[in-house]
Amino acid sequence: MYTKENVTVLDHPVVARDLSILRNQDTDIVEFRTAMARIATILAYTSLKELPLRETSIQTPITETKGYHIDTDVIVVPILRAGLTLVDAIMNFIPDAKVGHLGMYRDEITHEPVDYYSNLPDGISEGLVLLVDPMLATGGSADDAIGYLKKQGAKKIRFTSLISAPEGLKRITEKYPDVSIITAAVDEKLNEDAFIVPGLGDAGDRYFGTS
Repeated sequence: MYTKENVTVLDHPVVARDLSILRNQDTDIVEFRTAMARIATILAYTSLKELPLRETSIQTPITETKGYHIDTDVIVVPILRAGLTLVDAIMNFIPDAKVGHLGMYRDEITHEPVDYYSNLPDGISEGLVLLVDPMLATGGSADDAIGYLKKQGAKKIRFTSLISAPEGLKRITEKYPDVSIITAAVDEKLNEDAFIVPGLGDAGDRYFGTS
């Protein structure tokens, strides 16, 4: 079983409703994208909690008062391509966030990730890195991505997913206890093809309209 200390699972009626929309095989692409955007916003809000703040002074129309700036760089790193579905929600909160990209695809035989692309901005060693991917299944892609980010100097990493399997959570929490995980749901298990059960199928294919 995975360690729950650094795993946050969303508990919200809107999330429960929208997860049902996403899981339904009859949901069309418009409904799927809309529901994904709503959940992504809640995931982003939760992932951005406890950011350091820098106090400043501002002038309201009435008087001078305290104001605040976020006192760290935020770097969003989607695992391509499905991770792109979670990026806009974070940037709506942090318009000046930097965005890197890690390209990986799953080998259908070994079920392990294959790297094909990486492009990271400067500053990941000082800032907060939000690694995003809708599905945490075996944990292979997340493991590979976190390991790579750490080699590039990242010290503060949070991983955000839509749906997670216990197998993936166990792998990441045991190997990277310093990485917090934010997810909308923890499903039952992986099947023999390493797909999450009950899951929602391939999030990237359903969002982008491919197969």
